[in-house]
Amino acid sequence: MNPEPMTADSTVVVVTGAASGMGEACARFFHERGATVIPVDRDSRVGAVAGQLGGVAAVGDVSSSEFCDELIAGIVGEHGRVDVLVNAAGIIVRSPAHATSDEDWDRLFSVNVNGVFYMSRAVVRVMVEQGSGAIVNFGSVWGDVGNAGHAAYAASKGAVHQLTRSMALEHAKDGIRINAVAPGEIRTPMLSSEREAPPTEADLQAMADATIPMARLGTPEEVAAVVAFLASDEASYMTGSIVTVDAGYTAQ
Repeated sequence: MNPEPMTADSTVVVVTGAASGMGEACARFFHERGATVIPVDRDSRVGAVAGQLGGVAAVGDVSSSEFCDELIAGIVGEHGRVDVLVNAAGIIVRSPAHATSDEDWDRLFSVNVNGVFYMSRAVVRVMVEQGSGAIVNFGSVWGDVGNAGHAAYAASKGAVHQLTRSMALEHAKDGIRINAVAPGEIRTPMLSSEREAPPTEADLQAMADATIPMARLGTPEEVAAVVAFLASDEASYMTGSIVTVDAGYTAQ
């Protein structure tokens, strides 16, 4: 899967959660194919990523609707358009429902759901005027199949899947395609976060052997390639799709 090269002066791509993991991989993937990429993250380390891509980062919190509106307005003011939005920003809470605090529930939904909604709402207004555009949201395999011990996270990703489908239908005749990627276990900082102790390589391999048909973790670059495909003209007949990238996990 290798989408056609993009033209830097005509393809403007916004990637949230771009300071690390799959968001960073997406930003690099689009940049390597000639797009103008605006990496977005609340982590100031996104500035280093932007510097390596020859651009400027936007540092801010996508859970703020004001930030999202101002960000998109500023990008349109500078570049004249937004062609692709990748909503990769996300956090995780590792606890069963009965042990999840109000604070953790609200914090998780504010980023994973509100952030996707606020960014998508801001950019779709621009894309309607353009008559074109693509949005790729980050869901999760747990958004469809669920997972014990991660109730809030699974619920938030289920919400992203339904938001993706609903907005895709709302804008199917506007030249805007909205899809989501649903990764399985990918080797990113999130995979080790929010745990009592970081898993060792042996731990990770044991998990892969026990739960993943291909018996290995995915890489951020493998997911980024699918995201770029969904954003490209090669996926012109796809909208409202949730595309799993999970090495067969949900096929079991």
